[in-house]
Amino acid sequence: MERDYTEERRRMVDQQIRARGVRSTRVAAAMLDVPRHLFVPPGLRGSAYGDHPLPIGSGQTISQPYIVAVMTELLAVESGDRILEIGAGSGYQAAILGRLAAEVWTVERLPELADLAERNLAGVGAENIHVVTADGTLGLPEHAPYDGIIVTAATPSVPQPLFDQLADGGRLVAPVGSRGLQYLMCYTRRGDDIVPASWGAVCFVPLIGEHGWEE
Repeated sequence: MERDYTEERRRMVDQQIRARGVRSTRVAAAMLDVPRHLFVPPGLRGSAYGDHPLPIGSGQTISQPYIVAVMTELLAVESGDRILEIGAGSGYQAAILGRLAAEVWTVERLPELADLAERNLAGVGAENIHVVTADGTLGLPEHAPYDGIIVTAATPSVPQPLFDQLADGGRLVAPVGSRGLQYLMCYTRRGDDIVPASWGAVCFVPLIGEHGWEE
């Protein structure tokens, strides 16, 4: 029988997430529920619940569990929300969002990672998540507006198409800064105004695309 890592998930949530101040019970429940080890390469499953990011191939990473929790909490997802994720990776962040929202679209630039995310999400029965292979810096206007947008790669500034696709009252969470260091920002749309708030320093792989970094 395949190991389910239930105890490791419980320790991850208690010691890495709740202990550091993430208060959302819905976020904690989602992270207890989603089997993170199924979203990392098989040889790294024993490290899946550690307090660090892990490589997933194609030069990309799965974020540290704490950062996934913080970004999800900042997004303040409601059960009826439509969410856009930029950067599917292996699908883990989308799987967490799928437990919280009505529908999730996740855009991945790299076809091999989009395929991986689709397989992983299908493997955990995530039927309300749609993976699209495209330039994430352009967003996904055909399904806009979104109640929340989350960017899981470092951007020099938030691409304007993403702000354009954010619903009134919606939130956009993104790491913004240089290639080497960013600040995790949460923007809230209030009519024509975008209200920023900074969480703190982070370090993500770069967001590549028309409105991001050059490859």
